[in-house]
Amino acid sequence: MKLTFLGTGTSCGVPTIGCQCYTCSSTDPHDKRLRCSALIETDTTRVLIDCGPDFRQQIMPQPFRKIDGILITHAHYDHMGGMDDIRPYCQFGEINVYADPIARQAMLEMLPYCFAEHRYPGVPAIQLHEIHKHEPFTIGDLDIMPIEVMHHDLPILGFCISPLTSDLLPQTSLAYITDMKTIDEGELDYLQGVDTLIVNALRQKPHHSHQTLDEAVTFARRVGARQTWLIHSSHDIGRHEEVNASLPSDIQMAYDGQMIEI
Repeated sequence: MKLTFLGTGTSCGVPTIGCQCYTCSSTDPHDKRLRCSALIETDTTRVLIDCGPDFRQQIMPQPFRKIDGILITHAHYDHMGGMDDIRPYCQFGEINVYADPIARQAMLEMLPYCFAEHRYPGVPAIQLHEIHKHEPFTIGDLDIMPIEVMHHDLPILGFCISPLTSDLLPQTSLAYITDMKTIDEGELDYLQGVDTLIVNALRQKPHHSHQTLDEAVTFARRVGARQTWLIHSSHDIGRHEEVNASLPSDIQMAYDGQMIEI
């Protein structure tokens, strides 16, 4: 199983429009962060996590083949604003999209023309599935367990993902969590033994609805994954090379286009 980070930035992206700060003025490509999204692939299955407004730009360098499912973490525009751009992939059949009740309702309101009784030709063909925390489901050869984290006072979904055919330990190969501020103690049970953790780290200073860098490191230590990758980072976190130099080798900032084997 491999994962490609399509985007590792926060809602404004990096560089931020009109900003000339130290991070935004960097010429290092690792400091160019599109909105958060990831592509998970096995030999037979391809799953997208979130489909933000940068989706078209993010997916163009990737091979054009079927997307078996799209997992939506939550209803904010930077995580689902690119759904109309999935239409080319509908030539492979309907796109299965998985979202909690809040995100499902938001999608119905955002893309009403996709769910109308009489749809005009060419609109994305979406099969919308409602999912709930702690109710596992499968897409192809991937086993997916939704968990709940809190984005300030909004409950949103993280995903624990493992290949169905894997007989390797730990049982959970990958946990993907974004936009988290807090997590209930009971949810940590689902993260026991995770091999690779992907989690948000917005910036250095406190924020009301996102983890800081220090909070993300503390959370990573609680989970105890072999490797942790930090995502959903703003320009305020600093430059990629310098932040990573300050972190332990098993907790590092990811970058756009990075591919990891899990």
